[in-house]
Amino acid sequence: MNPPQSAALVIVDVQAGFINDHSKGAVPPVVRLVHAWVAAGRPVVFTRFYNPPGSPYERVTGWTDLRTPEEQRIVEELAPYVRSAAAVIDKPSSSALTPEFIRLVQTAGWTDLVLAGIDTDACVYDTAIAAYHSGILPWIVTDACASTGGLEYHEAALLLARRNISPQQLLTADELLAGVVGPLEGASQGAQGGH
Repeated sequence: MNPPQSAALVIVDVQAGFINDHSKGAVPPVVRLVHAWVAAGRPVVFTRFYNPPGSPYERVTGWTDLRTPEEQRIVEELAPYVRSAAAVIDKPSSSALTPEFIRLVQTAGWTDLVLAGIDTDACVYDTAIAAYHSGILPWIVTDACASTGGLEYHEAALLLARRNISPQQLLTADELLAGVVGPLEGASQGAQGGH
């Protein structure tokens, strides 16, 4: 078991431009998770994706969304937490492990990253894989993630994560906050609020 402060909660790309009928259901569980995590005095990092002109997304697939400030805005429900976050990482790629974020992880001494957000099958999964390959232990909070492509993409990403990272690295918000499994296992809780 790692001490609680060795784990940071990373909220991946919960931005207006990624909210649709498939992904909007993830917002309340993410807010609940952030509320409980912050109430326990633990560090939170938000990531914010942007899609610059000429990006691989535009060149290869023709996708040009997430270019305007309105699309890039982190959803209003999380705004109060963004102001007091350990960091907000802007990123032009799917993985959150930018050089800036890696420096932050090293400086803070975080050994575990607890991931929640959008898209399970893109930015959440890619961040988990990058963390794993960098020697940082990733945890995916399965009920605080979603895919803009729908449930089948969310489930496909979790299937791949079980194979490529380990089934033990996937947990629910309740399991995490209760200290049943995950980086807070056995830690004194009391951050169950936010229902």
